[in-house]
Amino acid sequence: MKALILGGAGFVGHYLINKLRSSGHEIYATCLPNEQIAEKDCEILNLDILDKSAVTDTLTQIKPDCIFHLAAQSSVSYSWKNPQLTVDVNVKGTLNVLDAMREAGLEKTRILLIGSGEEYGYIREGACPINENEPLHPGNIYAATKACQSMIGSIYAKAYGMDIVMVRAFNHIGPAQITQFVVADFCNQAAQIEKGMKEAEIRVGNLAVKRDFTDVRDIVRAYELLAQKGVSGKIYNVGSGNAVLIEDILKLIISKSKAEISVVVDKARLRPADIPVIEADISLIKADTGWEPSIPLEKTIEDTLDYWRNEI
Repeated sequence: MKALILGGAGFVGHYLINKLRSSGHEIYATCLPNEQIAEKDCEILNLDILDKSAVTDTLTQIKPDCIFHLAAQSSVSYSWKNPQLTVDVNVKGTLNVLDAMREAGLEKTRILLIGSGEEYGYIREGACPINENEPLHPGNIYAATKACQSMIGSIYAKAYGMDIVMVRAFNHIGPAQITQFVVADFCNQAAQIEKGMKEAEIRVGNLAVKRDFTDVRDIVRAYELLAQKGVSGKIYNVGSGNAVLIEDILKLIISKSKAEISVVVDKARLRPADIPVIEADISLIKADTGWEPSIPLEKTIEDTLDYWRNEI
């Protein structure tokens, strides 16, 4: 398979490149001019998905068998600070990619549109775990843009017969994730405390919400299987199927730390709104591809802590 990864310099892109490479696929990956992709054995191209003519030229040149659309503004907290950029990249950028595929004659090329479990937003009582038919009620700017992406993908699949598989990926975590995300942030703070680089307290936001966390290495395995076995036009949840309290994640990190750590709530880390519980029903992806997560949360936390211990 000739695979094109849009947004290959990001957290997931690194793992997806390595996963596809280990499976023997031919890989092309794009990044912005100010970004870098360290992986070898793949062709790297500079591309801004907001430049539609450049996207068309790239797709015409490569003619991939499958496109993994990872290029996104993917931070919920940052989407509150810069909603315009979030809309531009996540909505306009996706439209540019889909229209460029049509212009390049690639309607039959498979594309995975990577969305988010955040799209479900404020969930009806008793609806968790959430299946793919649950109505969407996005509760933040990022979630709204990803819900829009999924709707556009469904429309293009039906209207133009395009081979589009849509993914609602729930929280994915692991080594090398940036500290805009909660688990990486807590592990980074714990590693700094162990090194004596900051006072022995982890600063936190809202610990009372539950989220569905999956190791990024399991996530990219799901993406590869969806590229091969997913049903065109369908939307698939990808997650662990088990929501965990953020407070319990923090307790696990502290238990793995080599230092005595206290917890301090930082008002600056609180969001304008938070969804109380998000948990995936992953029966559809299991049925269609055989995928299920295999890496325990404790292992992911240990690996992430070790990553930050080595980085600091």
